[in-house]
Amino acid sequence: MCYADITKLPAEDRKVLQDSSRFHEVHSTNDLPPTVIALCAEDGRLAEPGQNWNASDVVTDPNLPGKRLIWAAAGGEYYVVHYERGGIAHTFHILVAKLTKNDTKPNAVWRAVGGPLKDYAAFVDALRSGKLDDRLDYSH
Repeated sequence: MCYADITKLPAEDRKVLQDSSRFHEVHSTNDLPPTVIALCAEDGRLAEPGQNWNASDVVTDPNLPGKRLIWAAAGGEYYVVHYERGGIAHTFHILVAKLTKNDTKPNAVWRAVGGPLKDYAAFVDALRSGKLDDRLDYSH
């Protein structure tokens, strides 16, 4: 994959994300607000890490989600979700969402593709070195 400069991530949000001490990793969809998960999967369904999911364009089980959580991180009002999407092309996505205490719905701050990324530290490294692609509008 060819990468370009990350252009759609606001500088203020980028600064927060690069401070890894503000974030703790979570490895279950149960540890994320359902409204954040809904920004990743239109049907609100992400398979748990390591669980079965429909990884290709051949749907083997219509009851399985088409996307799977790799890891997520939470820090204050920020959520970073790294997940994979099946289909003709197996892709790896990053969603950065912000959910303030007074809001019922999160705001999708930034979306990109790239990875897979092992953990939050690998995400920060990829962010700093421009190894994530935010040129297209990856709505899911």
